[in-house]
Amino acid sequence: MSIRVYRNAAIRTGEAGAPPAQAMAVDGEMLIAVGTEAEVRAAAGPSAELIDLDGAAVLPGLYDAHIHTAQYAQSLGAVDLRDVRSLDEALAMVAAHAARLRPGAWLFGGRWNSNTWNPPAQPDRYALDSVCPDLPVALPSVDGHTVWANSAALRLAGIDASTPDPVGGEIVRDANGEPTGILRESASYPLRSLMVSADLRDLLRTAQDELLGLGLTSVHDIDGEDCRDAYLALRDAGELKLRVHKAIPMIHLEKAIAEGRRTGQGDDWVRTGPVKIFSDGALGSHTCHMSESFADDHGNTGIAVTPYEELVALFSRAAGAGIAVATHAIGDQANHLVLDAYEALGATPGLRHRIEHAQHLRPDDLSRMARLGVVASMQPVHCTSDIDLVDSLLAGHELASYAWRGMLNVGVALAFGSDAPVEHPNPFAALYAAVTRTRTDGTPVGGWQPEQRLSMAEAVTAHTLGAAYAAGEEDRKGLLTPGRLADFIAVDTDPYLESPEAVLRTEVLTTVVGGEVRWRRI
Repeated sequence: MSIRVYRNAAIRTGEAGAPPAQAMAVDGEMLIAVGTEAEVRAAAGPSAELIDLDGAAVLPGLYDAHIHTAQYAQSLGAVDLRDVRSLDEALAMVAAHAARLRPGAWLFGGRWNSNTWNPPAQPDRYALDSVCPDLPVALPSVDGHTVWANSAALRLAGIDASTPDPVGGEIVRDANGEPTGILRESASYPLRSLMVSADLRDLLRTAQDELLGLGLTSVHDIDGEDCRDAYLALRDAGELKLRVHKAIPMIHLEKAIAEGRRTGQGDDWVRTGPVKIFSDGALGSHTCHMSESFADDHGNTGIAVTPYEELVALFSRAAGAGIAVATHAIGDQANHLVLDAYEALGATPGLRHRIEHAQHLRPDDLSRMARLGVVASMQPVHCTSDIDLVDSLLAGHELASYAWRGMLNVGVALAFGSDAPVEHPNPFAALYAAVTRTRTDGTPVGGWQPEQRLSMAEAVTAHTLGAAYAAGEEDRKGLLTPGRLADFIAVDTDPYLESPEAVLRTEVLTTVVGGEVRWRRI
C-alpha cells in the first residue's frame, strides 16, 4: 500500500495549545507525519497518493466510552416509544409493529417513559396482551432499568406468582400477588437472556455504518457475549470498520477468566475491556441507590443491585485475573460504596477501573475518586435529559450532579459516551450538552448548574483521548500525532471556532479508520 497524504484541511490534532496542521501522511494504519503540507509531503515522498479534504476541519476519531451497540443495532428496526405521550399511543405503536413480525418472533424496542405520559400511568402486561397476545414482548424503559413485559414473555422466562424477587431486583405484583409485567433491575435478567437476535452480525454491520456516519471510530461496547462473537466474526471476515473495546458482562466473568481473557488483550480492532458490574439502578426508575429518599417517594432510597460485600469480592476476583472493573453507579450512595470497594481493593498496577455514569456524588467523593485513579465514564446528554427528574426527585439533596468541572478540577479523568440506545449516539450532541448544560432548545437559559460546564476543547478531549485513556489505549488513539492510529474525521464545523449551536448541527463528511475511508457523506 502506498503512503497517503490527506491535505487541504484544518487538522485539530488534539494536543493542548497546538495550532491546526495542514496535512497528514499515513502509512498502512499509522500516522507517520503531521504538519504543514510541505513538511508532510517531504516526509511522505514523491510517490505518495494525495487525498484532498476540501478545506474541512479534521478531528481525531471520536470514541464512545459507553455504548450498547447490539441494543442500538436492534433498535434500528424495533419499535421506538421514547416520543409517545400516552399509554394508548404506546399500545398503538406496539400493535402496528407486531403486525410486521413473523410468528414466534420477539418484539424488540421500548425506551418508554411513563413519567411523561398524559396521564402518567404505570403500564402492565394486560395492556400489552390486549394488542399482542401471542408474540413475546419485553420493552425496556428509557433508562433501561425497568422492563415492561407481556404474559407470553413472562411465561417464557418462567416468571409467575411463585417466583421470588431476586437479589437486587423487584417483580412488581398486583394485589393478588400476580406479576404485573413490570420487572425492575435484576428481575429482568431472565428476559434479557432470552432476547437474543439471530442475525446480530448483520445488524451490527448496518449499525457500524450509522456510527461511522456520526464520526465514531471506536466504541467501548457494554453488551453481551453474543455481541462479542459477532464482532470477532466481522473482524475475521474483514468486515469490521469500527474499533471495539469489548466489556465482559458480570455473569460471564468466570468464563472469561477460564478462557484466559485479560483487559487490553486482542488487537487494534477488537480488544478485551473490563468486566461490567451493576451497583444500582437508574433515577427515572426510582432504583438508583441514594443516601436519602426520593422527594416524591418517602422511604425509597433505590436498589443496591449488587451488595457491597459482593462488590468487593467481584472486584478482587476480576483484578486478580488481570481484568479491570467498570461499575455502573448513579446514586450518591452507590458511588460512595463503589469507591469504598475500589479503596478496599487497593492498587492494581496496569488496570484502570471506572465508574459508569457517576451522575450524583457526595461532594467529598470527587477528590477521593481522583486519589484512587478511578475514571469517570459519563454521558453528557443524560444530564440535559434528566434536568426535570433531578430537580423533582432529588430536591434538597446535597450532591455534585454531573460534576464534570468539579471532577476535572480535582484531577478525575473524564471519558465521554452516549449510552445508546438510551440516548442517541450522536457525539456532537454530547459536546453541546457538555459546554452548555442546556437542552437542544436552549433551556434552561444559561445552563443547568452552569458552574459545571466544560470548554469545548475539554469536551472534545473527553470524547477522544479521555475515552482512549479509560481503555488503556491513549498511546494508540485520541490524538493525531505520528505513531498513532490514523483514525480521524473530516467535518463541516470546526468545534474550536464555531458556537456550540453550530457544533450541535455538525455533519460528518468523511470518516477514516486505519488510514482507509470507511464512510463518506454522499
